[in-house]
Amino acid sequence: MNVKLTGVTDALATGVLVLDGELNIQYMNASAEVLFGSSRRRLIGERYKRLFDESSITLAFDKVRESGDIQSLRQFHLKSGQGEMLIVDIVISPYNLNQKEDALLLELSRIDQQLRLTQEETLLSQLSTTQTLVRGMAHEIKNPLGGLRGAAQLLETELPSEELKEYTRIIISEADRLQTLVDRMSGSHAPSINEKVNIHEVLERVRKLVSVELSSKVNIRFDYDPSIPDLSADKDKLIQIVLNIVVNAIKAVGIEGEITFRTRVIRRFMLNQKVHRLVLRLQIVDNGAGVPLAVQDKVFFPMVSGSADGSGLGLSIAQSLANAHGGLIEFQSEPGNTVFTLLLPISTTLDSNKEINNAAN
Repeated sequence: MNVKLTGVTDALATGVLVLDGELNIQYMNASAEVLFGSSRRRLIGERYKRLFDESSITLAFDKVRESGDIQSLRQFHLKSGQGEMLIVDIVISPYNLNQKEDALLLELSRIDQQLRLTQEETLLSQLSTTQTLVRGMAHEIKNPLGGLRGAAQLLETELPSEELKEYTRIIISEADRLQTLVDRMSGSHAPSINEKVNIHEVLERVRKLVSVELSSKVNIRFDYDPSIPDLSADKDKLIQIVLNIVVNAIKAVGIEGEITFRTRVIRRFMLNQKVHRLVLRLQIVDNGAGVPLAVQDKVFFPMVSGSADGSGLGLSIAQSLANAHGGLIEFQSEPGNTVFTLLLPISTTLDSNKEINNAAN
């Protein structure tokens, strides 16, 4: 390949690959090395299947070679060299290699960052709408509920027999239950007590809380980054966030399965419209049935649950508590692989507009 072209493509943010007629890798630029987490020196001469394992891209290769037309693959899921799932757009074009051999030119543009920012905006909008709705509903319910409870208490004092008083006690008990439900939907109103918190101590506490009722055939695995610094947070509320997610994972796997707690640090990451130097990424992964497709776009709404015995409040409350910490919960789900990701800022934000624009790109 022309040396000048090599220099030009190495300056591109787009990953560039060239495959020869046998679909062996003949060239990759610096951005492609970053995408796949491997050097070109190791990959040149290898089959394309070292990088791609989906039949859809093979079909696209065949169409380009048969017709000579450019093919595009949108939102292609690609596993990086570090095992991270990336989303890219791929454009496949016919290419003349060394002026004599028909080859394929692949351009890979990473779009998962843009998709994540769009998803974040949607989640934050949902959270704002939900909180407004719940606060309004809580206000409308609490006043008549308090009147109902008070009237039942007054009536109880006038009733002549214990048999009749039993009915008023049921009314009072159910009024209290509804009050508790409304309070849970509204989220915790207790002031936050921020302290230095080790996230792995939080995870260990959650593991102990759930281990009592955990099936012997459900295995909890740990994949920790021990170098993660402490974060400033309310420890009890962090425990509540993680516990709500883990309880859902336990329901998803049933009596047999695997749940993984994974922690990592992300650098220079945009979260809640701010760029942070360090962000905690805590992932709860399970191999259960997955979140039903019908509820995936509203799984953080109150009273929405993917299980028959769920209240639909756990994830809504967790999202509200995460947002109160400047964080966010995201998820991806398919049968056999559901990942809930808690993102929390660890260090101060970068205020520069330039830094923000760089992170978004």
